[in-house]
Amino acid sequence: MIYHYFNLHFRKSCDDYFYRLNEIRTIHHFASIKFSIVLLLFLYTVAASACGNQNSELEPTEGVYRPPTQIPAVLPISTLDSGSDQNADVITQSTPTPVCVDGLLFLQDITIPDGTVVEPKQEIDKRWEIRNSGNCNWDDSYTINLIAGPGMGVPIQQVLPPARSGTEVIIRMILTAPDTPGNYRSVWQAYDQSGNPFGDTFYIDLIVEEAETEPIG
Repeated sequence: MIYHYFNLHFRKSCDDYFYRLNEIRTIHHFASIKFSIVLLLFLYTVAASACGNQNSELEPTEGVYRPPTQIPAVLPISTLDSGSDQNADVITQSTPTPVCVDGLLFLQDITIPDGTVVEPKQEIDKRWEIRNSGNCNWDDSYTINLIAGPGMGVPIQQVLPPARSGTEVIIRMILTAPDTPGNYRSVWQAYDQSGNPFGDTFYIDLIVEEAETEPIG
């Protein structure tokens, strides 16, 4: 009887002991979880605060404009083989070529003044003095063309003597008087490379008369 009593009492005490031990473990477990949660929240708060301060340092102050940094464009550079004869293309800005203006000024008749009397088929050495009054230099692409009157034995188109701008030049023609008596005028005009006339005209003006013959006595 006594043995049964102590055995029952001892078993009850052990059950209370193990029950309280399990309760303590459960409380400790929940306390650990709570502590871990609190610790994680603390660490997250510290990290968020640090990141926020770092971003605030990088961001410009409100009201101050900071232009974005422009990265210069890198243009590709074409390379050529060392043994190649190909030349690199150079991009240059084209400059418009100034347009010159042609001009011809008649100065004087050096020979055969206007109204000179000649015989039929007489050889005539005619010379005019002219000036290049434009700012274009004449080369052999400039011509003088007959625009009125007889050709008097010369081609109706001839080369205008070359002359630099502002200089004088003499035009010479060896003409042949018409074989019929009368008044004659041959007019000449200068033309540029494109066939456009320019400047003063110049001409020869003469009178062809039969030579007087002495009567045979």
